[in-house]
Amino acid sequence: MATDFFERQSDARRSTKWLVGMFVLSVVVIVGTITVVTALGIGVWNQNRELQVAAGLSDAPVLDIWQVPLFAGVGSLALILLGSSYKVAQLRGGGTSVAENVGGRRIPPNTTDPVERRLVNVVEEMALASGVPVPPVYMLPKEQGINAFAAGYSPSDAVVAVTRGTAEQLSRDELQGVIAHEFSHILNGDMRLNIRLIGVLHGILLLGLIGRFLLHSSYYGSHRRSSKDNSGSVMLLIGIVLIAVGLIGSLCGNLIKAALSRQREYLADASAVQFTRNPGGIAGALKRIGAAITGSRLQHRNASEMSHMYFSQGVWEGFSGLMATHPPLSKRILALDPNWNGKYPAASKTPVALTEIAGASGFAGATRFPGESASTDDVFLEVVENATDQIGNPTEIHRRYARELVRTLPLSIVEAVHDPYGARAVIFALLLDKDDAVRSVQMQALTDITTPDIVKLTQQLAPAVRQLDARVRLPLVDMSLPALRAMAKSQYLEFSTAFQELVAADQRLGLFEWTLHRILLRHLSPQFNEAAAPRIAYYGLQRLAQPCSVLLSTLAYAGNEIDEARTAFAEAARHLPRVKIELLPTGQCGLQQLDQALNELAKVAAKHRERLIDACAAAICADDEVKIREAELLRGISDMLDCPMPPLLPGQQVKMQIE
Repeated sequence: MATDFFERQSDARRSTKWLVGMFVLSVVVIVGTITVVTALGIGVWNQNRELQVAAGLSDAPVLDIWQVPLFAGVGSLALILLGSSYKVAQLRGGGTSVAENVGGRRIPPNTTDPVERRLVNVVEEMALASGVPVPPVYMLPKEQGINAFAAGYSPSDAVVAVTRGTAEQLSRDELQGVIAHEFSHILNGDMRLNIRLIGVLHGILLLGLIGRFLLHSSYYGSHRRSSKDNSGSVMLLIGIVLIAVGLIGSLCGNLIKAALSRQREYLADASAVQFTRNPGGIAGALKRIGAAITGSRLQHRNASEMSHMYFSQGVWEGFSGLMATHPPLSKRILALDPNWNGKYPAASKTPVALTEIAGASGFAGATRFPGESASTDDVFLEVVENATDQIGNPTEIHRRYARELVRTLPLSIVEAVHDPYGARAVIFALLLDKDDAVRSVQMQALTDITTPDIVKLTQQLAPAVRQLDARVRLPLVDMSLPALRAMAKSQYLEFSTAFQELVAADQRLGLFEWTLHRILLRHLSPQFNEAAAPRIAYYGLQRLAQPCSVLLSTLAYAGNEIDEARTAFAEAARHLPRVKIELLPTGQCGLQQLDQALNELAKVAAKHRERLIDACAAAICADDEVKIREAELLRGISDMLDCPMPPLLPGQQVKMQIE
């Protein structure tokens, strides 16, 4: 692809600034129009009053030519700002709020419905390959059109939603293409922009809605007023003016949507092809949209608010392509399939998903990933050395690796992570110590805090969890997140307390425990505790020398003697030449200090986080040996810096020590 993850993130932020600029311009046009129209109306009103006073028909005074127009302008500005603020607050729940706003129903992670199960599996596979937490999946059960969207302020609160038509009418390859397209929106930073667009434009469109209400009230109230009461005429006039202004707002809003959305749809299509290496999948989905009677149209009354977020055009957007939020279907297909003859396939009478599921030979057993050796001691060192090239750029090989990784897991573990109780038990089992004495203390703490059924399930799963390859630990945590998000607040508090007690049982905090804790806290806490997402506060690393020193010193000391640590730190420092960092004593770079450092570094602009991760990778690779705990730590740090890293692929070139 022409651009990398950090460039796409920066582009999304530039688009946000452009959105704010266009919003301000639209507000100025709308408020100015209302002020001018009101002033003209007052001028006509005063002329009539002067004629009536001269004729002795009325003694009412004329109105101030500026007072009422200024009041109307200020009032309309207040309405726009209040309308936008209300909508933004309404969507504070992130992706969940957006999906439910159009009738979405959350699919349980442990669903037994074959169509839903297939969909959940595809989403899970794509998430593991992308290095992002597995998002909750929503179904729009009443929508037969083929469409989908991803929504959320960040990967932590993202959801993926598809229509019933998408789940039933697409083959697995086509469904993968659609889901890969939506994951590209997650990785490219489009989701936050899209939600802000909904909130901002609501204020612009609010005046038109008020105008319709006044027009409706004046019509039905006219039969109950006396002939001398002209308030209905005033309401009618105001309603007509507001509707006219609302049309201006609607035009501005649709133009803004179209300008921001169309090019990003082409980018998402290209990203999906890179992800799946199968342009026929996403092209096939687009062809099925062209062939379907319902196309990609949505019927829900709130569908138009989100027209810019869909996989394909979801609502009617006029005869002109000027305000279309998506490129024409034929152009998207030709970009993916240059040899397309322009004909759409015949619509299938039987849902494709049911035919495909019925013809499947069952769940495939574990197979070795291409290139993977029999030993679990191999890893591709160059993957770590070129870490930033992979961030936000998952490929088809990552997707296949994720699929095979899930297939190697015991069925009991897979079933458990998809269940709210089982997911908690799996996390607890991951934390159980190898030492019998420590494990006994942990189990007693678990018995004192949580319920007997979870304690029993943890004991049952512990032997299977201990046998797992160390590489599957973080993917297993990602797989458990949708089920953990389904916990009640009281269950989350109990889970969090039990987690901390298990970690504290051996009187020390290991790197894996710290990484696991940070990932769970980052992705679960926003759902159960209101917390503002970190905002960009630094546009350079010069003022962050201390947290940079803590981060790189911690990595340099991980598994190294003092001389090796100096070498590792020096390698890392080469990537931050303008930042005055120093190798700190071990007492100043513990995990608590690392927590504080990452909280600050998360506030730096995306392009500078790229250099940070390059420096982290250099520290890890300095000894030409990447240990499992170092690889997990690198992926954990990348996750905390909002830089999703695909899994590190095994089976190539350099030996890796398992710890």
